Amino acid sequence: MWRFSEGSLLQVPKNPVTDMEKRPPRVPKLAWVEEEEEGPGAAPAQVTEKVVPFHPPQEDAALDHRQEQESTRGRFRRAAQLVCKFIRSIRQEETSAMGTGLREYSEVLKHETSAALLDLLVERGVFRAEQVPAMVRFIHQWLTANDSAEHRLDNTLLHLTKAQPNDAVMTLLRVAPSCDRAAMAMWKTIMCSPRTAEVVQLILLDVLGSWPEYSTCTSNGDKTGVFALAATVVMWKILQEPCVPHNVKLHFPHLFVHLLFQVFFSTEQMPKKVLTFWKGCQEQHGLATSPNRFAVRTLKSLLYQKQYKDVVMAMERKRGWDTLLCADTHHYAVGLLAREMSCISIRSCFRIFRYLLQLLSKEMPYWDLPALAFLVEVLEHLDLSERHADRVLQIFSRHLQSECRERRHLALKGLLKLTDNPSMTEKMWSLTESLVELLRDADGEIVKITVMVLSFIILDKDTPIPSSFALQLAQAVVLLFDLDNSQVQLLSMLLFRTLLTLPLEKERKTLKSQVCHSLLPLFFHCHDENQRVAEASREMLICVAEFLNRRDLEKLVKKEKLWIFANCLLAEDRSRAAEHLRRALPYLQSPQEPLREAAVRFMGMAGRSLRGQQGELQLICNALEGMVNDISVSVGSLAIQSLCILKAVEQAPMPKFQRLRDQLRRAWKTRPRLSRLGWLGCWGSVEG
Repeated sequence: MWRFSEGSLLQVPKNPVTDMEKRPPRVPKLAWVEEEEEGPGAAPAQVTEKVVPFHPPQEDAALDHRQEQESTRGRFRRAAQLVCKFIRSIRQEETSAMGTGLREYSEVLKHETSAALLDLLVERGVFRAEQVPAMVRFIHQWLTANDSAEHRLDNTLLHLTKAQPNDAVMTLLRVAPSCDRAAMAMWKTIMCSPRTAEVVQLILLDVLGSWPEYSTCTSNGDKTGVFALAATVVMWKILQEPCVPHNVKLHFPHLFVHLLFQVFFSTEQMPKKVLTFWKGCQEQHGLATSPNRFAVRTLKSLLYQKQYKDVVMAMERKRGWDTLLCADTHHYAVGLLAREMSCISIRSCFRIFRYLLQLLSKEMPYWDLPALAFLVEVLEHLDLSERHADRVLQIFSRHLQSECRERRHLALKGLLKLTDNPSMTEKMWSLTESLVELLRDADGEIVKITVMVLSFIILDKDTPIPSSFALQLAQAVVLLFDLDNSQVQLLSMLLFRTLLTLPLEKERKTLKSQVCHSLLPLFFHCHDENQRVAEASREMLICVAEFLNRRDLEKLVKKEKLWIFANCLLAEDRSRAAEHLRRALPYLQSPQEPLREAAVRFMGMAGRSLRGQQGELQLICNALEGMVNDISVSVGSLAIQSLCILKAVEQAPMPKFQRLRDQLRRAWKTRPRLSRLGWLGCWGSVEG
């Protein structure tokens, strides 16, 4: 076989006429050179050159024939030299990471034969994988030098891209990161062809989603990183075209998410090398804007292409785009964008939702907050399959335990929206332990949503509630009665009431001790300034009295004889009076005057029950002395009166009857087997 080869001898066929008949139709005459290829499997490389027909005159035919042969030999030598230079430039380009190999042979770039040669080499498959980056770089430089022949090498570029898509895309982003005219022509070629559009779009998406740069190794060993912003420039220019490639619209969810991703990261961190690259882009395209604003601009173009103009305008009116450009408020803007989009296209929201599920399943620690914000906002509009629902619960479960307040808040909001579906609340039982822990959170909003979620989970429970869980929940909920948040107080009382009315797996006795602990805080909040809280506390007291089978206490609350109710609490078991006292102390510091007044009055009552217990009485006196100068005159006066009464009572001798009664009470506790009848008879004799 004969063909061009660098450094080979040029040999002319002995019989041009017969040899021309044997040549392939596209191989020009005088283009046969023997080439020794390196490596196995070398295939023929053929060149196409326009052949100028020769018509010799009738006279001096012999002389003209010799002149023609000399002219033909000259053309042959020039063509051979050109091809050798082309091959030499391609080989040198392979070893040049910066693409300097072709610069020494600029005349090759301007010659049509070089394009024809590359066409033929690629069409016949006479190239190695590691040569693709050099060939793509050659195409770019050839188009740069020949601006009137934009589509001359389209087929060649498509062949190379189909064979080595990663090499073609990465090389083009490296050689023209700011996307000049020649690069744009190449991008349009490979993104509009069905042969290459899909794979090219997917590679661009990978680059877009890698901040600040995407690192990969091409077949020629080049590991130079590619800026994510370079892919954004390509997408921006493509979106400005009158006819946007179909694959761009097809991959709308991925583009949408990655552009939001880039807005966030270009706002939060901007490496110096990216800024340097961006200055070059600004100069080339006249962009007087920052990288994060440019990403927003590209995102708007994408929404316009999807006919979502109303979304863009709504975000403008609500200043959502400006909010998006601040790292601290970025997730709020993403949530707003999700709400606006759900009003336009549920289908697009669902596609974005599915993609976000994939990303969140991989744990994206830096961008999972905005992703959660979008997911939560569109959740109520979607009809989730069981598979999607399980994945959502896994994601929410993970973020319930996050140290970030916003992540916990969004996970709870998502769970609250899922409670509309009864099948989902059944699945949420696996999260109850984490939810009960959140009832101790310092953030009132998080506690409020947690109480609401737990209420729905319990109400939808068809089977008896585990007693251990009921006890754990009751302990946490009673503490919420004193939270300085009326909504949390009301919701926690409602949850507690629900808990007391539901069937348990075991006897309800396990709850009784904890229910008894709720009596005192509920008593105090019957005096709450907030009428709704006060009324809810009275209703809750009645419910608790019913649960404990204390009809006497129930009647007192219904008749609103609350201080007789308090006296019963102290009188029925003087050994617990000290406990009631210590639990009442925090109410002295309440910002509400009625609660402080009730606490002072209760202290006075408790003091009379603690006669003889010097330590506890001293504690009461110290607390009351601190209330003498209260901002409220009535509270201060009541504190003074209570102190005087306590001192007078303490100085008086304790009646024998009271001492005997206390001894009998202690005996009853230490001897639980004592006959009830015997105790009653003894008590009756004491009373007599």
